[in-house]
Amino acid sequence: MSAAFRKAAKARQRPHRERAQPAARTKLGLLEKKKDYRLRAHDYHKKQNVLRALQKKALDKNPDEFYFKMIRAQVKDGVHVIKQPKDEVTPEQVKLMRTQDIKYVEMKRVAEAKKIERLKAELHLLDAAGSGPGRHLFFVDTEREVQEFDIAKHLDTVPELVDRVYNRPTIATLQRETVKGPTDPAHLKKLAQQRKNQYDLLRQRIEREKAMFVITQKIQTRKDLLDKTHKVKVKKETTTGPAIYKFKFQRKR
Repeated sequence: MSAAFRKAAKARQRPHRERAQPAARTKLGLLEKKKDYRLRAHDYHKKQNVLRALQKKALDKNPDEFYFKMIRAQVKDGVHVIKQPKDEVTPEQVKLMRTQDIKYVEMKRVAEAKKIERLKAELHLLDAAGSGPGRHLFFVDTEREVQEFDIAKHLDTVPELVDRVYNRPTIATLQRETVKGPTDPAHLKKLAQQRKNQYDLLRQRIEREKAMFVITQKIQTRKDLLDKTHKVKVKKETTTGPAIYKFKFQRKR
């Protein structure tokens, strides 16, 4: 290609010019120019340098003139207290936290229920002290049999063991085997106290398990209230149960 041809082709080329910004939008600044990123970057750094210089000048002039804690603090009862910013959480985050709370309480409730079953298995043959005397009905045919009825003879045991409702051996068993276990009154009283303590512990665990179940229901109710569905309160919340709401029926796709 000759030099003359290249010169003629270059002369025919038109220089590229960016489309001019409308006069009505010049007030919006350099952001309107998409291709002049260099100008925008230069303008941004220039403004940042000015802000840093003004901040340094204000601190050097009077450090106590203004500080952000001045608008977040107050004097309460003669004590300087800083106001803590409120935590901002989304409804989805609140639902997730409620779910985690329910899982934790439910886990503790299940563990308590297992301990209750274990205690019941250990105490299922014993009667709780102070729970009232048990009843054992015997049926006879005549009034004379009622007058002559002998409980020890009917149960085939000795009169000393009639009051027992558990571990009551028969006369044949007593003749064949020796009585095992403590017979000292002091020792028996100690065992009765231990049995009473075990039943008290069982009662406390049952009450704790019921309380955890109520807590789980209340947390689930608060989680359900986060939905935007229209609802009406039917029953107020009590110490033994959560509030009851009636939600408007919505058909799910």
